Amino acid sequence: MGIADDAVEIRAQGWRTLAALYGSIESDLERALQAEARLSVVEYTVLDALGRQDGWHMRMQQLARATALSPSATTRLVNRLEDRELLTRVLCADDRRGVYTELTAAGKALLEEARPVHDRALEESLTTAESLPELAPLVEAIHRLEPVATTA
Repeated sequence: MGIADDAVEIRAQGWRTLAALYGSIESDLERALQAEARLSVVEYTVLDALGRQDGWHMRMQQLARATALSPSATTRLVNRLEDRELLTRVLCADDRRGVYTELTAAGKALLEEARPVHDRALEESLTTAESLPELAPLVEAIHRLEPVATTA
């Protein structure tokens, strides 16, 4: 195996380790959010993304980017959350072609109920992962991350 092959294998191993950490965290979050807040991780992500907006709304394209979903998957998810009366769609006053998605009062309330569940489950998951030698360096890197300003 040459140096280039070694570098490829190191990157591949890093990616597998990152995927293992992500899978573990997502599984822990899913279990906690479903049990305590009746939300999936992706549903929480939508509510959280909307809740972090100054005007409490986003265009569907922005929401798709924030959730890492395809436009069609985002539409289906928004439909489900709209059926649960957690969010609503409104036409953009400046551009009639634009549709915004925004939280309802029920969506805001559920988000406030779910946020501590999410945060606790994330902290517990990271603590568990930190005890595993293969995941500890990634968890340490996460703890060192600086907050990043989000843009829609």
